[in-house]
Amino acid sequence: MAHKILVIDDDNALREMVGIVLESEGFDVSYHDAGSGALEAFKTSAPDLVLLDVMLPGKDGIEVCQEIRAIAGTPIIMLTAKTESEDVVRGLEAGADDYVVKPFDPGVLTARIRARLRPLGSGSEDTVTIGPLTLDVVGHEVRRGSEKLSLTPLEFNLLLTLALKPKQVFTREMLLETVWGYHYKADTRLVNVHVQRLRSKIEDDADNPKIV
Repeated sequence: MAHKILVIDDDNALREMVGIVLESEGFDVSYHDAGSGALEAFKTSAPDLVLLDVMLPGKDGIEVCQEIRAIAGTPIIMLTAKTESEDVVRGLEAGADDYVVKPFDPGVLTARIRARLRPLGSGSEDTVTIGPLTLDVVGHEVRRGSEKLSLTPLEFNLLLTLALKPKQVFTREMLLETVWGYHYKADTRLVNVHVQRLRSKIEDDADNPKIV
């Protein structure tokens, strides 16, 4: 069954180009052209991944990202212009998993999408323990005792990667390759912001982390 992609962008030409590229790759694509109504479009289409422009009429992409993230862990890739680089961190902090700078290579965009849609590798263990946390690798759930913690798929994968090798020191570049699928130099802010987000969810005190 084809993965469903929701493209939220007010640029008609870009939506058309992205649609042609993704449909040729076998994706099922739907569209929305503004920040207002974007959450409703998300609920209606129930996509497997969202491509979300930063600059939108009605509401900006940052606010839309926060709204989606409040109800779902669906992968979100922000689309941003080079002149909006300061918005990258805001988008990641709002819950985006990755970002692509416009104008972009269609092949790069497709690769980023496929990386976010890849099934999480379960390895040979069904459960993994790190500190007070138990990771259900098959169910993709994290619990602290009886409490279930709400992590996005990417945050789960990041935590699992660290938990499987508790004594290894990971560089940002290693995590970019292992978790995000980057095989070349990339923006290490992705790692910084996601580690901070992960700590805010799993640590008793994010400023004094004991787990990650």
